[in-house]
Amino acid sequence: MDITNKVFVVTGAGNGIGRETTLRLLGGGASVAGVDLNADGLAETGRLASAGDRFSGHVVNITDREAVAALPDAAENAHGAVDGIVNIAGVIQQFVKVVDLPFSEIDKVMNVNFGGVMNMCKTFLPVLLSRPEAAILNVASMGSYAPVPGQAVYGASKAAVKLLTEALYAELLGTNVQVTVVFPGAIGTDIAANSGVSLAGDTSAEKATYKTTSPVEAGRVIVAAIEKGRFRATIGSDAAAMDRLSRLNPRFATTLIAKQMGDLLEA
Repeated sequence: MDITNKVFVVTGAGNGIGRETTLRLLGGGASVAGVDLNADGLAETGRLASAGDRFSGHVVNITDREAVAALPDAAENAHGAVDGIVNIAGVIQQFVKVVDLPFSEIDKVMNVNFGGVMNMCKTFLPVLLSRPEAAILNVASMGSYAPVPGQAVYGASKAAVKLLTEALYAELLGTNVQVTVVFPGAIGTDIAANSGVSLAGDTSAEKATYKTTSPVEAGRVIVAAIEKGRFRATIGSDAAAMDRLSRLNPRFATTLIAKQMGDLLEA
């Protein structure tokens, strides 16, 4: 897809991967309706973009179906008919085992990560099917195929996004809508703080004991995947390596991740 003069709706546009994806889309000549819960974050994205009326910010909770249902009209009023949606917004869970995870936390993670993506896809599909050329890109996670101890529900929510996206690809074969699923590994963002989760030790991108990929690189991969019409893409060497390993020897991959990431579990 040539993104020039196309209109995209990007969730999570107020920070991190969503912001960098938005900036790259705008840099490629697209218009973006940015969606986020954080009005200040959206304003900062707009300031950084300096794209004039090609960027609009929409403070929306993607778990609110009525609010999401109003987005197509809001985006069209700002930019014209929507040609693509990029579902990036998400949260992680508390770093605790399932046995210690409250149902309230389980519901929150599933509602945001899976329910929010479902709300966006269901709402925008009729619009996208009416366009000459359109795209859906959903961000899953390396955790959807390489389970992290203390992130079981997060991984399950992202596995649901993976399967939903692949099913949408199958259902939309032969139509004008291309569908892509993306699997980021460890990205240097503030997702923990934005999710209201505290981590053991200092896990900032600068001081992390494990390598992280920058949000800028993540945005580049996502936009390239849209432009090339890719079925799937991984972000970071960790995601690529675990993608291969989890298919060759899933038990070994699961054990390896457990040993490497187990120290993130809260005492």
